Amino acid sequence: MDAPVDEAEAGGHPIYAQAPRSGEFNKLRKRLIRHTREALDKFAMVRPGEKWLVALSGGKDSYSMLALLLDLKWRGMLPVELLACNLDQGQPNFPKHILPEFLTDLGIPHRIEYRDTYSIVTEKLPVGATYCSLCSRLRRGNLYRIAREEGCSALVLGHHRDDSLETFFMNLFHGGKLAAMPPRLLNDEGDIEVLRPLIYCGEEDLQRFSDAMAFPIIPCDLCGSQDGLERNAMKAMLSDIEKRMPGRKDVMIRALGNINASHMLDTNLFDFAGLTCKRTAS
Repeated sequence: MDAPVDEAEAGGHPIYAQAPRSGEFNKLRKRLIRHTREALDKFAMVRPGEKWLVALSGGKDSYSMLALLLDLKWRGMLPVELLACNLDQGQPNFPKHILPEFLTDLGIPHRIEYRDTYSIVTEKLPVGATYCSLCSRLRRGNLYRIAREEGCSALVLGHHRDDSLETFFMNLFHGGKLAAMPPRLLNDEGDIEVLRPLIYCGEEDLQRFSDAMAFPIIPCDLCGSQDGLERNAMKAMLSDIEKRMPGRKDVMIRALGNINASHMLDTNLFDFAGLTCKRTAS
């Protein structure tokens, strides 16, 4: 039987108007809020009075991120201005009406931008090639431009715990380096920050949250649906590890923030040549 519903939790921003009124959903909502607040605080993402461009793709992760940020703002815990933004990249059959209607109906400030990067990607790459890398670079460049035009100091992305872990293992297995998705970084020009406030949130929780909120999901027919991606292999591996040893994903994401440089092999991080042994006189 569900636990009693906290009336304060049942309310909030209009995006939660049709959310479930169950104890189970409240616990999920609170857990995601807790993880998001931890990332915002730990990595010093928030500077009061600034304006953030919240990238909205129409997938479960970006919808959930927008809802969680609006939740925190409604609670008085996020003193920044939020502007939702969707970049319509010209994919065939993209349902252009869904996001504008969703955002307008809820009174969420937004900007919809059309740039046909799909044609560029398909022209530059051979049939059967993986589009993700080029598509991502083109999308990011346009989002930086929009952020500047709108006076935003940060571009906020919906990458979560599992995305960061998958990137880590891709770099480990295929790139020969230890690197994941940083929670906060500066673009090359140094004028826009990239923030990932969901970095501690699990994909399974975000999926359950999105399903419960009944967001109008727009599937990705350009890159995410392509078969044979290295990322899919990492996702399957991590899923198997989590099934065999529940809780390992949370342990691994914490490990990325608990690095002992002297126990690695990178001479740029630790001065092995400078190690000296104090010898006692015989």
